[in-house]
Amino acid sequence: MPHMLLIVEPLGQREARGVENGQVLYQQMLDFTEDLKRAGVLMASSSLASASSRLHKPEGHATRVIDGPFAEAKEMIGGFFLLNVATRSEALAWAERCPAAAWATVEVRETGPCFT
Repeated sequence: MPHMLLIVEPLGQREARGVENGQVLYQQMLDFTEDLKRAGVLMASSSLASASSRLHKPEGHATRVIDGPFAEAKEMIGGFFLLNVATRSEALAWAERCPAAAWATVEVRETGPCFT
């Protein structure tokens, strides 16, 4: 049963920690990725850049693209891990081992249809 671990981090945190500290933390995340691979549960993962764009296309209206940063945002999705695990409890156990839990929130969500 696929579950996604979303890394939700405060805006500006990456800049505040600096490149050297950021590289140390990124290596911890790469090591965690290897743990997931060895366990055979990793389906996909990626870090995400800070910059983003939003696209909105209300029915009957033109498409609107807005480039960030977004003043109302206090957090951003910094990356994700898509895991194939048997239960939510197993996904939560992996989230607890994720190094990002020390500096960000790790949101655990089961994948599924958007109508439920």
